[in-house]
Amino acid sequence: MREIPSTGAQIPAVGLGTWITFNVGRDPVLLQRSTQVMRSFFEAGGRVIDSSPMYGSSQDTLGHGFEQLGRPRGLFAADKVWTSSGEEGPAQIEQSRRKWRVPGFELMQVHNLRAWQAHLPQLFEMKRSGTIGHVGITTSEGRRHDLFEQIMRAEPLDFVQVTYNVLDREVEERILPLARDRGIAVIVNRPFRQGSLTRRLEGRPLPGWAGEIGASTWAQFILKFILSHPAVTVVIPATTQPDHARENVQAASGPLPGGKMRERMTAYVQEL
Repeated sequence: MREIPSTGAQIPAVGLGTWITFNVGRDPVLLQRSTQVMRSFFEAGGRVIDSSPMYGSSQDTLGHGFEQLGRPRGLFAADKVWTSSGEEGPAQIEQSRRKWRVPGFELMQVHNLRAWQAHLPQLFEMKRSGTIGHVGITTSEGRRHDLFEQIMRAEPLDFVQVTYNVLDREVEERILPLARDRGIAVIVNRPFRQGSLTRRLEGRPLPGWAGEIGASTWAQFILKFILSHPAVTVVIPATTQPDHARENVQAASGPLPGGKMRERMTAYVQEL
């Protein structure tokens, strides 16, 4: 469990992303598979789920899953507003809520800073009225970090969402330290580079010393690296496999690497 600095609330350190993996349309087989992913995630102790109107049918897939499984106690529903019109923001958020089939969102984020000047004041007002629980902004793949940092310094954000993993470490320089200084929770996206990182490592042997931090798979190796940074609150890997959802949540258990081990992990992956 990790603490949200602005509120003191506790959330599990490994969540579930839905980009691409839950965009399955109305295919009954794929919908059932997504529901099984959610079931395994919840049974393992996961509670944080992140989605967006940009993610195709992913929100509808979540709603289907909740209809089948029910909403788990302590669900932390995180979504995004993604429209160039500030006037359309509230309606889009309400549409997202209906698709999820939840009473409200614990976190609403401005997706990739789109029309952030218009959306942030609305989100702060929604937070004050109790319509949403927390406010955040997102980016991915290292885009617009300068502007991202400016907004972090100027606005009372509860969350930021950025890309970070054993190879993509740019946010260590300024974004993550600033988040700690400002008391902003951090969500990490693209921990596996949308699967390309784990696919490239597939078949390569885990180093024997990975056992020192309790990592039995490459996915856990990468997730433990991310979670060992003191600024990180939650990481949101996406998957289509129920077993992987359980495996990902388990990465938060047991020891995490320290400074020397983190550099060793990075060097080993870079060499491979």
